[in-house]
Amino acid sequence: MGEKKTVDDWASLAARELKGASLDELVWQTPEGIPVKPLYTEADLEGVDHLGTLPGFEPFLRGPRATMYTGRPWTIRQYAGFSTAEASNAFYRKALAAGQQGVSVAFDLATHRGYDSDHPRVLGDVGKAGVAIDSVEDMKILFDGIPLEKISVSMTMNGAVIPILASFIVAGEEQGVSRAQLSGTIQNDILKEFMVRNTYIYPPEPSMRIIADIIEYTAKEMPKFNSISISGYHMQEAGATLVQELAFTLADGREYVRAALAKGLDVDAFAGRLSFFFAIGMNFFMEAAKLRAARLLWARIMDEFEPKKPQSKMLRTHCQTSGVSLQEQDPYNNVVRTAFEAMSAALGGTQSLHTNSFDEAIALPTEFSARIARNTQLILQHETGVTRVVDPLAGSYYVESLTNELAEKAWELIEEVEALGGMTKAVNDGLPKRLIEEAATRKQAAVDRGDEVIVGVNKYRLETEDEIEILDIDNKAVREAQIARIAKTKRQRDPQRAEETLAALREVARSGQGNILEAAVEAARARATLGEISDALRDAFGDHAAVPKVVKKVYGPAYEGEPEYETLVDRLREFSATLGETPRLLVAKLGQDGHDRGAKIIASAFGDIGFDVVAGPLFQTPEEAAELAVKNKVHVIGMSSLAAGHKTLAPQLIEALKARGASDIIVVVGGVIPRQDYEFLREAGVAAIFGPGSNVLDAARSVLDLIAGHRRNVA
Repeated sequence: MGEKKTVDDWASLAARELKGASLDELVWQTPEGIPVKPLYTEADLEGVDHLGTLPGFEPFLRGPRATMYTGRPWTIRQYAGFSTAEASNAFYRKALAAGQQGVSVAFDLATHRGYDSDHPRVLGDVGKAGVAIDSVEDMKILFDGIPLEKISVSMTMNGAVIPILASFIVAGEEQGVSRAQLSGTIQNDILKEFMVRNTYIYPPEPSMRIIADIIEYTAKEMPKFNSISISGYHMQEAGATLVQELAFTLADGREYVRAALAKGLDVDAFAGRLSFFFAIGMNFFMEAAKLRAARLLWARIMDEFEPKKPQSKMLRTHCQTSGVSLQEQDPYNNVVRTAFEAMSAALGGTQSLHTNSFDEAIALPTEFSARIARNTQLILQHETGVTRVVDPLAGSYYVESLTNELAEKAWELIEEVEALGGMTKAVNDGLPKRLIEEAATRKQAAVDRGDEVIVGVNKYRLETEDEIEILDIDNKAVREAQIARIAKTKRQRDPQRAEETLAALREVARSGQGNILEAAVEAARARATLGEISDALRDAFGDHAAVPKVVKKVYGPAYEGEPEYETLVDRLREFSATLGETPRLLVAKLGQDGHDRGAKIIASAFGDIGFDVVAGPLFQTPEEAAELAVKNKVHVIGMSSLAAGHKTLAPQLIEALKARGASDIIVVVGGVIPRQDYEFLREAGVAAIFGPGSNVLDAARSVLDLIAGHRRNVA
């Protein structure tokens, strides 16, 4: 073998290969601030104290089960739901027959926000980004023919968690399945809603009480059911770095444990049914290391509460491949992206997995795209050999070093949150939200500059792009069907019984005595609707309304000294002088869509460029947005659409402007908008459309051109 070579020998050889260039140029700085070197050796593992641990034993870094996938592979749990309960039920049954192993329900935004489908605020939301559920009757149809004593059900629900879980329990009973037999997970993670996803209803404090009541009820009544899924997924989708996702998710978990203990519960009575939910993005090895670090840190956190059962320290997680990594441009590339992300989740040791469909950057998945996504997991399980060995990345100099570094950096941030008084206090202070929005804006600048390559978007882009078949939901027809069922349900119920149970629920919420979920089960059984149950809690707790804030001086400094950026800034400054005022843009979020990453990035970047930006509040109606635009004398409204409501809401916004004599205000739309809808929107009066992957500087130039062109036409 010859003389053993040293790292210095390697460095010398590498320098010759690089023709004298510095090795420092090969070090990659990740968004988390972790320097990734071109070479790792055993020297990088000196002082790392998690080496030598085994799967199934504390701290569970190598997996919560001793045999992991060699005994049983992860659960294939595809997230789906759209249109009506009937349509979603048919989709679930077909997927289960084709190899899916559990059901994961996506609810529409009206349901998330606690509104019945007949509410005037949800005209564009019903059935569009998930299934509409208004009462137990819908829930029964949703699971018709699906044996709930055998199939586990995951439900992504937070704001309206009480009426949804209550309706699920009653639907199970009426299917002949007791609550003790029901298995699955309810997300029930409200702190991350206040940080990023925004499908909250009530203020933080009563929302935390709801969570504690659900943990209490399920611990006593539903031993096979996971009472909470503590979610980092939406944080990463909103722009969080992996360190932020890891730290804030685990800090949320610590807060929920404390809330349950405050109810008088024994930690071992509920901790084993807590579960987690992480995103898996395109940083392949770091994502796998993140899951390993998460288990390590959760065991450390749970040590504080002195549980007696090892299972109480065990982090079990569901994962989903990244939605934000999917691109509208050259969409078949998304099949490859999802496959790599799925492999990363498997190597990191997930317990269940959802793989996104390649068309989800454009619209809801079709049966064709959903089959490819599901089969990606089946191929991974049966054809690649990754299930044959436990924790195959263990011992890798690189992965073990990443695991340790992620754990250390996340722990520092967890301790910072703790010093503020815990996660509820940190969320109220806005720290996590601000850090995540800064990271998202920094990431967008890196993509726009080309520092971060996305194939088919900012490099290797095709000149011509084929349109793909999309699933289009007839929002009007779905809403009419739901309204008819609500009316029928109310006609057939005992009105006095429904009102009595709602009054009892209201009293439990107001008094602080009793369990909210227990009272809501009685209301659901009496056929009180989701909106009525939510309103009863609104009466007691009030609504939460966030004040929109925009981060500054993040996008602009990333372009400092760049001629392209400076030219645009100078042009805007000169145009403002000619116009006599700074061009003013209202960034508007209409309907019940709380995903505001794109809107926040646009508001932040346009502000840095020099526009006068008005950040509209979440959940506006078209009429409210038009009123705000007129009041602030804006030149342009930028409507952000991520939940497929654009064909309903954009025309309504334009009509509302006309009704106020403000048809000269330019309307542009950005977000997840299929190209097939562009012509419809243009005919409705939309001046420009910015789909996924749009460069922010290009968008700013286009908006400025529109304002300048409009001014010339008026003149």
